Amino acid sequence: MTKNYKIETFLSIRIPDHLMKDDMQSELVAIRSKLSEMHEDLKRFIERSNQQHLESILKGCRSDFSNAIIGYATNEIEQGLERNMEKNCHMREACRSLFSDLLKRNIEQIRDGKVSEESISKARSKLKGLRENARYDQCVRCFSETSRILDKQVDLMHSLNIYRDKGESNEIILALSEERIVDEMIEPLSNKQRIQIMKVLSSETKTFSALSSLTGLRGGNLLFHLQKLLDCGMILQRNERGDYMITEKGYKALRGLAETYIGLNPKEPSAEIKIQKKVY
Repeated sequence: MTKNYKIETFLSIRIPDHLMKDDMQSELVAIRSKLSEMHEDLKRFIERSNQQHLESILKGCRSDFSNAIIGYATNEIEQGLERNMEKNCHMREACRSLFSDLLKRNIEQIRDGKVSEESISKARSKLKGLRENARYDQCVRCFSETSRILDKQVDLMHSLNIYRDKGESNEIILALSEERIVDEMIEPLSNKQRIQIMKVLSSETKTFSALSSLTGLRGGNLLFHLQKLLDCGMILQRNERGDYMITEKGYKALRGLAETYIGLNPKEPSAEIKIQKKVY
């Protein structure tokens, strides 16, 4: 026999309050957990986006700056050779092409952000070789102009702080202040936790809580190390409670430390890793 149940019968069934509360509590916990995950994902996205945006701006500025300098220097090469090379010589155009190519190749090194003493020596040696094979007395004038432009390019590289010869390096070493180099570089970096912080910040900005999670340092311990790096200008904080980021000084110090270590330990696996360029 089939019984007919009215819908009111089911509607009148009352779910116990404690079961309803348990279900709601579970749902709230799940929602909070999901929101927390979304919040962390959003923070990481913003941090990475800010860093990538800053890197993109800096890369663009460096490129524009290099293009402007190289454009000016290239124009000076053309004008200088045109104006000051020997006019009445059947080799004028051939020599001008050689000189122009040598000088343009040299000035293009500015794009790399670093010019080696070896590359400058090669340019000077090539010019010297051409001079030794010169056939005519009037060649002196053309080589003098080319040497003048080359010297001016080297001076420009000096002023941009991308080239130093061995003599200058020795002078810099002798002029080092022992006290300042210890206080401003060696002491701040003579701690593995601070090196770890610098390495983390070299790739992207981080919040205090993110640094705490990555380093395992808590509260005052982390603050102590951050303050050490802040005091010597290795890192900075965007505002009172903002993200931490590495400074140009900090990045150069960390990069210099890495390059020195690799240079002293060429057989280390890390020596095969190419350090990427990044300046703030």
